[in-house]
Amino acid sequence: MTSIQKTIGDRAESEALKFLTQKGLRLLEKNFHCSMGEIDLIMQDSTHTIFVEVRFRSQSSFGNATESITPSKIKKIVKTATLYLQKKKWLYKVNSRFDVLAIDFTNKEKQVTWLKNAFTPE
Repeated sequence: MTSIQKTIGDRAESEALKFLTQKGLRLLEKNFHCSMGEIDLIMQDSTHTIFVEVRFRSQSSFGNATESITPSKIKKIVKTATLYLQKKKWLYKVNSRFDVLAIDFTNKEKQVTWLKNAFTPE
């Protein structure tokens, strides 16, 4: 990843965090890393621990931000989330879900799409 891509990614994650906190979610952790992958944001609402994948697209020639999530990316997110819950000793003790916050910026217009429960673990 280039430094420009990282900067764009950091901005998208900051924007996503602001959006989600305005919707009433509370940040638990940002950019959780392990050997299996990374989770952009881990948030909490009144009933769930929420693992959020943030996606950004500035052009749609390769699909929009939501369409950029591959099955292999989903597997990595699920494995990473499972490890996070195990480390916190929360596995099977808390409700959790996987959300996607997609930011598309095309034709000088920004569109934010929040997909709650975007996918379920296999």
